[in-house]
Amino acid sequence: MALARTLSMALLGVEGHPVEVEAHLGSGQAALTLVGLPDTALREARDRIRAAVANSGETWPDCQITISLSPASLPKRGSGFDLAIAAAVLGADGAVPLEGVHDCVFLAELGLDGRTRPVEGVLPAVLAAVRDGRTTFAVARENAAEARLVPDVEVIAVRSLAGLFARLRGEAPPQEELFADEPPPRPERDADRAPRPDLADVLGQPMARRAVEIAAAGGHHLMMVGPPGTGKSLLAERLPTVLPPLSRQEAVEVTAVHSVAGTLSRREPLITVPPYSAPHHTATRVAMVGGGSAGIRPGCVSRAHRGVLFLDEAPEFQRSVLDALRQPLESGQVTVDRALGTVTFPARFQLCMAANPCPCARPGPACTCPPPQRRRYLARLSGPLLDRVDLKIELQPVTRGELLADQPFAETSEQVAERVAQARERSAKRFEQTPWRANAQVPGAELRRRFPVPEAARSVLASAMERGEISARGVDRSLRVAWTLADLAGRGAPEAEDTAMAFALWSGRYP
Repeated sequence: MALARTLSMALLGVEGHPVEVEAHLGSGQAALTLVGLPDTALREARDRIRAAVANSGETWPDCQITISLSPASLPKRGSGFDLAIAAAVLGADGAVPLEGVHDCVFLAELGLDGRTRPVEGVLPAVLAAVRDGRTTFAVARENAAEARLVPDVEVIAVRSLAGLFARLRGEAPPQEELFADEPPPRPERDADRAPRPDLADVLGQPMARRAVEIAAAGGHHLMMVGPPGTGKSLLAERLPTVLPPLSRQEAVEVTAVHSVAGTLSRREPLITVPPYSAPHHTATRVAMVGGGSAGIRPGCVSRAHRGVLFLDEAPEFQRSVLDALRQPLESGQVTVDRALGTVTFPARFQLCMAANPCPCARPGPACTCPPPQRRRYLARLSGPLLDRVDLKIELQPVTRGELLADQPFAETSEQVAERVAQARERSAKRFEQTPWRANAQVPGAELRRRFPVPEAARSVLASAMERGEISARGVDRSLRVAWTLADLAGRGAPEAEDTAMAFALWSGRYP
């Protein structure tokens, strides 16, 4: 009898959990038994690994093999355990030294010919393993760049099972250099790059461009209403271009989510710019917040983490899908409960919605929708959802003369982003001893207690509240916007004009 242990990682959402893979070779009829809550894909690993070992020039042990994945109470899904199981079996059989097998974390799928294949979620798995004290990782060659995003780790880029076993034995690698790292990517030429959207492309809508700047400076949610052709989608696409680049910690957070979702680029795995997600209005609630039958995967709100979630034709989305956004808008995360388990994904995003003013979407006199029908159409967006949106603006059709007149005044994304960065620096300095970095993140109670607004500035909101034109939550949101306006203007505290403009933006009366 022989026993060997290796290590791999299981993922629940974006959290990695160490899994000890034990292989026991015993007497009895030749068979392979897999225990420890494996799913269907993992149960199929038995035949896949046996074929991979045989096609790599190794001998499969002709005995009873028991594979245990511990802890047994932790669900294990996917094919990322293949390499660990193969190493454990060959280690127990004495074909490879146990020292190299015990000290390494294995994360890769195996093909029938023994070649490794990339798996999803390598970055969060490596991060969790490092917290557990592990420093050596064997991953598929395509996942090596992603694993190396974690500092101070040794990453073995494995192209095939034969190459891995040669390394563990201290032998020369196969002729085709199976361990060779990925060659450096070919520098991208300027001609190969797609032109980046620029805020200066949106002409004739200076007030809307200003609202986009305010949204970026304070991290506020934005709602745009107007007929087709007024630039709503163009403005939403350009909102990420004026947001500050992600910090290293934020970039790792975002990259981990996209790694689990399977949307990570192999060429440049680290995401350094705010992501942009724009689901179609037919998206389901599971697609929006996350879930699934085979495994719990992040939804659109999590793929937009630290970036922008754009809902075009927002009233056309299902009511249940829109209402599902209310929790992540407040908490910055979404919790998905399924029979498979409970998973929490990060979901701190900026919501940007666009809507036509009526079902026919015809501008001006061409619209034939009666007022009750127009009200019912926009009423598909619930009051509690709209109450969480800080900025609401209405866009009007633009004439040719307005386009030409606005052209000299349209600033580029780079110019606006510079002002946004300065405003963010002012707010970050104000929140230096707090967990917040943007005005939109500050809870209402803390906003009033720690950062009081002068009485003269609050009077506008107090009068509106007495008239029933704004809710208590609306007051808090207007105060956040007022602080953003003060930051953009370089003032130490909001003034009356800031709160008046913030109330106009919240209530949809701007300009």
